[in-house]
Amino acid sequence: MLDIELIRREPERVREALRLRQDDPALVDEVLALDERRRTLLRRVEALRAERNRVSREIGRMKDKAAREEKIAAMREVGKQIADLEKALREVEAAFRDKLLWLPNIPHESTPVGADERDNVVVRAWGERRDFAAEGFEPAPHWDLGPELDILDFERGVKLAGSRFYILKGAGARLQRALIFWMLDRHTREHGYTEIYPPFVVHKEMLVGAGQLPKFADNLYHDVEEDLWLLPTAEVALTNLHRDEILDESMLPLSYVAYTPCFRREKMSAGRDVRGIKRGHQFDKVEMYKFTRPEESYEALETMVGHAEALLQALKLPYRIVAICTGDLGFASAKTYDIELWAPGQGEWLEVSSLSNVESFQARRANIRYRPSGGGKPRYVHTLNGSGLALPRLMIAIMENYQQADGSILVPEVLQPWMGGIEVIRR
Repeated sequence: MLDIELIRREPERVREALRLRQDDPALVDEVLALDERRRTLLRRVEALRAERNRVSREIGRMKDKAAREEKIAAMREVGKQIADLEKALREVEAAFRDKLLWLPNIPHESTPVGADERDNVVVRAWGERRDFAAEGFEPAPHWDLGPELDILDFERGVKLAGSRFYILKGAGARLQRALIFWMLDRHTREHGYTEIYPPFVVHKEMLVGAGQLPKFADNLYHDVEEDLWLLPTAEVALTNLHRDEILDESMLPLSYVAYTPCFRREKMSAGRDVRGIKRGHQFDKVEMYKFTRPEESYEALETMVGHAEALLQALKLPYRIVAICTGDLGFASAKTYDIELWAPGQGEWLEVSSLSNVESFQARRANIRYRPSGGGKPRYVHTLNGSGLALPRLMIAIMENYQQADGSILVPEVLQPWMGGIEVIRR
């Protein structure tokens, strides 16, 4: 959530931010109009309350019974006015907050300016793409490799839960589990994160705090009876660990990592990304999260990118880092890097990690602050999130990059201890 003082003070800056995001800048004017209406009503309510308090004190000192009854009757009318104004104020405040929640974050000055994903900027790349032609065979896509090896079953996934679900079995299920355990260990033992195992369902307010609601309600799974929402990402739970808290500055930075399944409705256009396991309603992810001082957050973002890169380098998978432009930037983000893996069987780059600094945007929504050690009033923390890493696209990249001419798949060396010593996945 943006600071209303910033919107009042620099409305044109916020309008320009929305233009850069390809959003409607008129939303700023709607917020300001509701803010002015809210403040006008509040002033009237406070003035009438002050009048009622003043007259009440006078009534207590009055000797004339008739005059006192007249004053009491007048104050009853003032009380009715106050009640009507308080009702109107509550309605306007609710509308104001709702409108404020629809305002996206302001892009950081270092975020590339652009209209859509075509304007994203490749920052750097690592690793060489494997030359399959030199090896004498054409790489197969994972949707052929998996069923042939009997480690991926689309038909039974659909039978159990419908379209966009699948089954991993045998060495396929073990490979995914190995990746999760290995990534958690690397992050906790080498990168300094504290592991969290959160609930996989949360209250509505947690999604508002993380910036998922109200904007993305249509993409979320909701248990209406209990009013609980399935996690679309562990970021939601990690954001709200310190909801409504004031942290000591000495505690910062806080670094957390969590594995969770993620649930998203993934409403896709017909014919887009419909083959394989690239997009599904349920997927697994290891998520990195940091709470930092504002002045340290952009250094922390680069550190998190480095942590994700270290995993991919250990897996020896070719990747590239992409700076996301303003028109493609996520709702809550001020700056985002995507890490994309090369999938030779599909012939395309697949996002396996999205790492963002959202500055104080989530902290304002979830009311997370810290008390400066040198004194002064509490300040909002900055929060950062990033996949470290996301499945199943990491599975796709391993299957397609490590495939052999006979249809088998080599297991990356760093994962073999987690696979019970399995070095090659064969049927």
